[in-house]
Amino acid sequence: MIEQIAHDYWEEFLRQNPLSATMLGDRRFDSEMPDPSPEGRERMGKWLEATREKLAQLDLDSLDAEEQVTAKCLQWEIDSQLIHLRAGLDLWTIDPMAGIQTHLAMTAQLQDPSTPELGSKMAERWEKIGDYIDGHTDNLRHSLAQGKVAPKASVVKVISQVETMLATPTAQWDLLVPVGKNRNGWSKVDSEEFERRMTQAVENLARPAFVRYLDLLKNEILPAARGNAKAGLVHLPDGAQAYQTLLKAYTTLDLTAKEIHQIGLEELTRIREEMLGLGKRLLGETELPRIFEHLRSNPQLHFQTREEIQAQAEDALKRAAKIIPNWFGRLPAASCQVQPVPANEEKDSTIAYYRQPAADGSRPGIYYVNTCDPATRPRYEAEVLAFHESIPGHHLQIAIAQELRNLPSFRRHVGVTAYVEGWALYVERLAQEMGLYSGELSMLGVLSFDAWRACRLVIDTGLHALGWSRGQAMEFLADNTPLAKNNIENEIDRYLTWPGQAVSYKIGQQEMWRLRKTAERRLAADFDIQEFHDKILGNGAVSLPILAQLLEDWISDKLKRPGC
Repeated sequence: MIEQIAHDYWEEFLRQNPLSATMLGDRRFDSEMPDPSPEGRERMGKWLEATREKLAQLDLDSLDAEEQVTAKCLQWEIDSQLIHLRAGLDLWTIDPMAGIQTHLAMTAQLQDPSTPELGSKMAERWEKIGDYIDGHTDNLRHSLAQGKVAPKASVVKVISQVETMLATPTAQWDLLVPVGKNRNGWSKVDSEEFERRMTQAVENLARPAFVRYLDLLKNEILPAARGNAKAGLVHLPDGAQAYQTLLKAYTTLDLTAKEIHQIGLEELTRIREEMLGLGKRLLGETELPRIFEHLRSNPQLHFQTREEIQAQAEDALKRAAKIIPNWFGRLPAASCQVQPVPANEEKDSTIAYYRQPAADGSRPGIYYVNTCDPATRPRYEAEVLAFHESIPGHHLQIAIAQELRNLPSFRRHVGVTAYVEGWALYVERLAQEMGLYSGELSMLGVLSFDAWRACRLVIDTGLHALGWSRGQAMEFLADNTPLAKNNIENEIDRYLTWPGQAVSYKIGQQEMWRLRKTAERRLAADFDIQEFHDKILGNGAVSLPILAQLLEDWISDKLKRPGC
């Protein structure tokens, strides 16, 4: 019964999220667009509620251990989706990093039109692009009438992005990248038809829709946008309550905003002591402001070219891939590549991100590193960034999860943020044990990243629960990390755009280290690091309470074995 419920859930999830299906390499829905309309959202809500009701009727005691985990994971996944659906942030969010202007461009890069049939599907999808963009425009206008509107800083950035797009000849748009790809094996008729349909869709549908979108942003949204002084959710109707539910969705724990804020302050105190000691030894500085200034301003500690950034990322990935068999018994079949963040995103994007492999093996995992403004990209952070995003971080965890054929599809492909990001932070310190860092200077990068994630706990709750201004948040991040100004601005705007998401990193990291220390203490000489990591990674991206129970069961089973 649970297998059928899980199967049906995943099928409907892909049907309602066809762009996600394409990203995963599932070609069945390549001709479809999501339905952003109120009716589409209502259908999604009813489906989630109905699936949750089916789960509630199950007799958990009649299920075996693995089936019980699946039932609990699916219940959590549904609850999390309902939290986001009810919060309704997607109705009024204007996102410089993952909005329609960037997400559609990414789809154009990753969708496979390698055969006439697949090309026809892509053209059919593109012929629906105008309605999809207009659906988002309608949602923004409706939300504005209800007093829900995005922060001004995000609106300004997206206006700039769309203006740049519209000033570019259509033939050069990222949405038409597939047209320029090699069409080996295609007939001339098929190739010309694909190019005609794609070009007409972008010229006659996408461009006018983006013109309408821009008009709304400039003339209606921007004048009403939340100013820098009141940029957080707490300043919106029901914003404080929505934020608390989002904290639950992202952390999977029952933590209040006040508790998370305090955890961040305590973590910063600990990290400062480490940074002071290392800064004094390596830089000869005895005060944090001077350490940070040294790290920000010394040109020798920063890259000079885009090519240097790319090469350093590739080298770190290569070294990590070589050594991971000593620390992990289970390894992914999918490879990982390094690519620069696309030009249309890089100015307003974060320092890096990761895209999972296609589930069918047609595309590797991709570590996108931001090569924009090389002089602002620190050399001492390059290694920890690579280990976080690729191996042994996101790529190792996500690719392994996708390849766990014994698990239901949703458990292989859906990620709990606190688990996924908690793992990537856990391995930043693990990489030190593995001997992956090239020197002590890179350890300043580890501490810089650790301080940055601790700041997220303080800043995210500060903005969305305590009423901090955007300027106050930027000042706090500048005072407590050596991040460059452009990175600080993009980070703060990210927290404003994705409320609650940023706190999951440090919360997940702390839980994973707690679980490891517990296992080491209780198992003593019988603790095996490969076995521990395989247990962490062998169940997909589960919630933190489920992960804790799985580790407790593993420890208990080991302690019952003879000689233990």
